[in-house]
Amino acid sequence: MVYRDGLENRYGLTAIGGSNPSPSANAKRRKETLDWYVKLGIWVAAIGAAFAFFWRKGYLLRLSTYVAETREELKKCTWPSADELKGSTVVVMITLALLGAFTVGVDFVVSYMVRFILG
Repeated sequence: MVYRDGLENRYGLTAIGGSNPSPSANAKRRKETLDWYVKLGIWVAAIGAAFAFFWRKGYLLRLSTYVAETREELKKCTWPSADELKGSTVVVMITLALLGAFTVGVDFVVSYMVRFILG
C-alpha cells in the first residue's frame, strides 16, 4: 500500500496532484493524437496541392490583379460623410416604419373583410 501524508493512495494520485492514467488510456490518447496529426497532414497536403494547381494555372495572379484593380476603383469613389450617412439612416428607418404600418393596416382590413364575408 502506498501512503501519502498519512492517507492511503487508492486512486493512483501523483505527488503533484491529478491522476496517473493507465497504459491503455495513454495508448488511446496517443492514437487520438496520431489520428489528429494524420488528418492535419492530409488537409495541409490538400491545401498545398490546390495552391500549387492554382499557382500553375495562373489563377492566383488573376485574383491578385482583380483585388488590386478593385482597390483602385474604390479609391475613386466618393464616400458619404458621417452626417450624410446619419441622414440616410434616418430616412431608411422612417421608410421601414411606414412600410410596416401599411402592411399591418392592409392585413387588418383584409382580415376584417374576410371575417365579415364568412360570417
